[in-house]
Amino acid sequence: MEKIESENLLHRAFSVFLFNSKHELLLQQRSATKVTFPLVWTNTCCSHPLYRESELIQENFLGVRNAAQRKLLDELGIPAEDVPVDQFTPLGRMLYKAPSDGKWGEHELDYLLFIVREVKLVPNPDEVADVKYVSREQLRELIQQADAGEGGVKLSPWFRLVVDNFLMGWWEHLEKGTLAEAVDMETIHKLKQ
Repeated sequence: MEKIESENLLHRAFSVFLFNSKHELLLQQRSATKVTFPLVWTNTCCSHPLYRESELIQENFLGVRNAAQRKLLDELGIPAEDVPVDQFTPLGRMLYKAPSDGKWGEHELDYLLFIVREVKLVPNPDEVADVKYVSREQLRELIQQADAGEGGVKLSPWFRLVVDNFLMGWWEHLEKGTLAEAVDMETIHKLKQ
């Protein structure tokens, strides 16, 4: 985190929010072996586009969507055919900074992607400790547990920022079939914990 602070280092990231046909959100608990934010609960998948041609395409945010498809396979074993890139809806972007353990942290421009699909899961234990689908009410309960420090439940800082600023409204649009109305890829939301 010291280097991030001193050099103001920033990198691109993406956060995927995958819903099933019942509009339940798939969460993952990050593996204990993760360098940053081990064993915290977070959205379906979060990572970084690689410096490769297919993940640098800016048109229609295709590079970020390609990266999301790749990482869903890496982390959760979801085959590419279960999550076609044209099915991701880029909803917004946020800029945030979050320390992890003093040495490590994140300073990211995070692209936020929704997708609704029924998928086959084969989580990679090096990446993921646990997974579960939650309804909005179950997510509210998980947030209350994290806020109260119950059961060691912790949430990733980027997930919490999305929950506190966007998720419930976007989820409502998803259920109503009006998700396109929520898209704002022009604004970069500068958020703080």
